[in-house]
Amino acid sequence: MTAPARQRRLKARATSGVTLMELLIAVSLLSLLSVGMLMALRVGLNALDKATSKLMANRRTASTERILESQIAGLMPVFAECPASVPNTPRIRVPFFEGQTQSLRFVSSYSLAEAARGYPRILEFLVIPGERNRGVRLVVNEALYTGPLSTGASCLGLLPDPAQRGALAPRFRAIEPGPHSFVLADRLAFCRFSYKDKLPPTLPELWLPEWRLGTWPMAVRVDMAPLEPDPSRVPLAGLTVPIYVNRLPYVTYTDSSN
Repeated sequence: MTAPARQRRLKARATSGVTLMELLIAVSLLSLLSVGMLMALRVGLNALDKATSKLMANRRTASTERILESQIAGLMPVFAECPASVPNTPRIRVPFFEGQTQSLRFVSSYSLAEAARGYPRILEFLVIPGERNRGVRLVVNEALYTGPLSTGASCLGLLPDPAQRGALAPRFRAIEPGPHSFVLADRLAFCRFSYKDKLPPTLPELWLPEWRLGTWPMAVRVDMAPLEPDPSRVPLAGLTVPIYVNRLPYVTYTDSSN
């Protein structure tokens, strides 16, 4: 190798490497790439969180409707022993069912605690104001059913009912929410119950806002609507649950123990 060639080679080695400008450009590009990856990751995590939230809300809606339907369909035609209006007289047995627009009380074979595998429960549904008085919520109380005396504990007796022209009808204590009340549905615009009367097939359906007929209705309808409708979520719609009771209230059956 000649001397000029050797000098050019040594000069090239001395001038080879990365300049400060090239290093700054490389660091800037790496920073921009990292920021882009973090932003994409954040957007993906937010989308996943929203999808999970909507999925849980949809499952909660389906679970609420399924629980309500199972509890109402599991209605048991039992009686309550109400105190008589005359002291020192035997208690009076009346069908245990109280239906109001904002409350509902009966005995069911389906409970939140044990589903359909446990003991019958006294169920008390009540519509109460929501948190910070925003909308309403539906709560339910459960108590173990042990016989007519357990249902009669909430009965005040037979009192004149103005809706039935002063006829005697059972009156029950008001349902009150407590620390053990379970919230079935929350953030509702409204929630109300109505009851289907038993009429001949030739007549149109009759739904009553209150049930005071001393027996059991043919069906119970629950009308609900969310406080803030969201088209991307399954709405909490109302449902109509038929009640399959084929026993007459005041006929004694051989297998009856209630």
